[in-house]
Amino acid sequence: MKCLQCEKETFGRSDKKFCSPECRNEYNNERYRREQKAVIDINKTLKKNRMILKRLNPEGKIVVPSEILLKAGFDLEYFTNIYTTKNGREYRFCYDYGYYYDDEKDSYLLVKKFEEDN
Repeated sequence: MKCLQCEKETFGRSDKKFCSPECRNEYNNERYRREQKAVIDINKTLKKNRMILKRLNPEGKIVVPSEILLKAGFDLEYFTNIYTTKNGREYRFCYDYGYYYDDEKDSYLLVKKFEEDN
């Protein structure tokens, strides 16, 4: 049988898949990287979105024109959760920073979620 990583002939047990521990580690690390690439890319986008919201909203609440948010590179497709108020407003959050789109003003209300003390 041939090594799954380097394709050298393996010796020993008949069901052996790798010629060495190094080849086994390289194979598994590469497989893990491929499987995790989508998750890593999504997390990068979420972190970038959060940093943009944090930079634009240092005081905890502000209204910004949609153009500013989008020019900063904000990706509206990625957020961690949605909070709906009693009156039906949907705030989308990237972790602890959120936004609400006001279509009448073509602007976003940016907010920061503060943890309540127990």
